[in-house]
Amino acid sequence: MLDESALPMPELPPTLRPALLCLTVLVAMAGASFADDYSDLVSRGRYLATAADCAACHTAPHGGTPFAGGYGIDTPLGKIFSTNITPSKEYGIGNYSEEDFARAVREGVAKDGSHLYPAMPYTAYAKITDDDMKALYAYFMNEVKPDDHKPQKTELPFPFSMRTSMAVWNLLFLDKIRFQPNAEKSAEWNRGAYLSDALEHCSTCHTPRNAFMAEDASQPLAGGSVGSWYAPNITSDKVAGIGGWSDEELVQYLKTGNVAGKAEAAGPMAEAIENSLQYLSDGDLKAIVTYLRDVPAIASGDTPSRAVLGKPSVEIEAALRGLPGQTMDENGFHVFSGSCAACHQAEGQGNQHYPSLFHNTATGEDRPDNLVSTILYGLHRTVGDHVAFMPAFGPDASYTDRLSDKDIADVSNYVLANYGNPAVKVTEADVVRIRDGGEKPLIVKLAPLAAPALIAVAVIVPALVLWLLSRRRSRAVLG
Repeated sequence: MLDESALPMPELPPTLRPALLCLTVLVAMAGASFADDYSDLVSRGRYLATAADCAACHTAPHGGTPFAGGYGIDTPLGKIFSTNITPSKEYGIGNYSEEDFARAVREGVAKDGSHLYPAMPYTAYAKITDDDMKALYAYFMNEVKPDDHKPQKTELPFPFSMRTSMAVWNLLFLDKIRFQPNAEKSAEWNRGAYLSDALEHCSTCHTPRNAFMAEDASQPLAGGSVGSWYAPNITSDKVAGIGGWSDEELVQYLKTGNVAGKAEAAGPMAEAIENSLQYLSDGDLKAIVTYLRDVPAIASGDTPSRAVLGKPSVEIEAALRGLPGQTMDENGFHVFSGSCAACHQAEGQGNQHYPSLFHNTATGEDRPDNLVSTILYGLHRTVGDHVAFMPAFGPDASYTDRLSDKDIADVSNYVLANYGNPAVKVTEADVVRIRDGGEKPLIVKLAPLAAPALIAVAVIVPALVLWLLSRRRSRAVLG
């Protein structure tokens, strides 16, 4: 048999050689251009996923596979477990089309038609542009490693277990309009608005919620409860918000979570900085600050700025240390002296590793949630090579130096009275409330009545129908 591959290739006429060379170069350039464009798309998707803080909720703690789900999110409704968003075809999103993916991210509806809970901030992600959604899809499908981990199933109590009810909630509260740039604002302002309102979903935590747990549009970024924690006012108000901060301080806080003499990020904000904000470009952080500076100021009473309250308590510490017969918060002082003073120092001034307790937003706030939560759950935040750490002291903490609810209330009052906002008082009931996830919204308080109400309807409606039918028959007989 003739081996055609062994035959010499016919030479092209000299006049066609330049044309063939050009065609080869053009094909190679086109292939390289496509590869570069695709690579850029995936890289952009990676950055966008970081800005959207996807890893914080979709990665289980203590070594969980990135994006494989299983992180338990405490909400007033109960614990919601995040889903697997790796391209696993069995338990993840490997079978999702780009349209399926966009619908889940923007509308909270999975491929199978089931509804997600708005603990996944799709109400903010609804503003993500089509181009950015395409980049996100390219990243998750092509760079994220598939993992066949099956996360724990979310099982909320009735009636919240009825996911179909979210369809009604979405009709009432989900705004599907994509981000629209403001032509009267600068490019930097618009970039900051897009990052803040869509990807970083700031309003999800920092805006108060109404009775149905939807964001209160009349008070954007005025502060809101996030389970046991409280996301403070970040409007431009100079007292209640961030209007008194310099641009440099705000950028530093977003980048590191720490501004000496002002604030130390803990809880959900520490997670946002650790997983997302520290990786944003300086230009994007400055854009966020530019936008927040322009958010209409919303005041919250006559309380002084939460970052300026308090001072060292030299006299109190010296007067109380080791003396019998104390009259000023004896238990609170002993708890502070035994569990807090070694790190935060005897006068509350802190050091290069631990923050001061005065001029601190956690102790200067007009509510005790973040102070109590920090004592209960501790703090862990890794930024670059720096690790900020405080052990948890709550009753369920693994740390040996556990504190009772009374101990936590007493030491909180000692810290507030001597270093922070003395107008705020903490009771054991407050500690229990915060430990149990904070104040319950009206919809949660009414939930226990849902089952009896449905049973009553199920009994009364058929009985009413039977009664009407019997009356009609009686009239027919009489007639």
